Amino acid sequence: MLMLLAEYLTQFESGFRVFSYLTMRGILAAGTALAISLLIGPLMIRRLNFHQVGQAVRDDGPESHLSKSGTPTMGGAFILVGIGATCLLWGDLRNPYLWIALLVTLAFGAVGWVDDYRKVVEQDSRGLPARWKYLWQSVIGLAAAFYLYTAFDNPVTTQLYIPFFKDVAWSMGPLFIVLTYFVIVGASNAVNLTDGLDGLAILPTVMVGTALGIIAYLTGRVDFAEYLNIPYVPGSGELVVFCGAIAGAGLGFLWFNTYPAQVFMGDVGALALGAALGTVAVITRHEIVFFIMGGIFVLETVSVILQVASFKLTGRRMFRMAPIHHHFELKGWPEPRVIVRFWIITVMLVLFGLATLKLR
Repeated sequence: MLMLLAEYLTQFESGFRVFSYLTMRGILAAGTALAISLLIGPLMIRRLNFHQVGQAVRDDGPESHLSKSGTPTMGGAFILVGIGATCLLWGDLRNPYLWIALLVTLAFGAVGWVDDYRKVVEQDSRGLPARWKYLWQSVIGLAAAFYLYTAFDNPVTTQLYIPFFKDVAWSMGPLFIVLTYFVIVGASNAVNLTDGLDGLAILPTVMVGTALGIIAYLTGRVDFAEYLNIPYVPGSGELVVFCGAIAGAGLGFLWFNTYPAQVFMGDVGALALGAALGTVAVITRHEIVFFIMGGIFVLETVSVILQVASFKLTGRRMFRMAPIHHHFELKGWPEPRVIVRFWIITVMLVLFGLATLKLR
């Protein structure tokens, strides 16, 4: 919206041209989303407290979590407000990739909102039944996959690129739809599983989102794409604004979510942010690099899978509790130690993921 206004004003004052630069709009998007989150966060927390929208804590988990019972949840809603408002303000609204990323994020957020609402407002411990939650995630994921498959009119943009190799790419054809579906839905649930400690999920989301924003900028520039030997996806650079909004809104939420948390993200935020990251990874054709950078999300998901498989096959649990961050808590690690160490691991994985752009 503001970009279009700036384009109009450029004919009267050339200085407004600065707002057409992606780097500038990405920075402004991060700052705007941060400001929105910091402004509306306290108001939303007060409203959630007033309506007693509090988190229920499992009694079979770490004892230190019992004190968190009643902490407001569904705070991810103000992350989505920050992302949505910022994209409308600073994004190029003529860009289809910006719209598909934003709509997928909001749609997954709606699924999470229904689940949270039924749990904490209607006091239904089941929330949205798993089969319905997965059904709606699948519908949204497949809709996005079909759209992207038809929108990518260049065979190069439906290839699976392998890091570290210059000329290794697999032309997937219709299998692109399958991969896209699993990346978006899988990432959504992976972030949701990670969101179990104060700040544990949101800062890795910010870091991975920022890195994907850098990748989006590079894949949207033909000169950088050729130099780095990565796929050139025309128009994908506009996702810099979207990723900037994720980073800014996420940092604003972390202000209130840091240990001890004043508010929890809830499914409304976790499902949406995971889907957002997965969508950007697909559009920029860096799914494998995304899995590397989001290694903490992958680890959390794999720990749950292994725990369930081990118990069903042998009757024994592989970990003291899954997801794995609870395992370390039950081993005696204080919650802040688990959180910060997982953050450190994410920093290293993100740097490694970015390094793959050059190591080819």
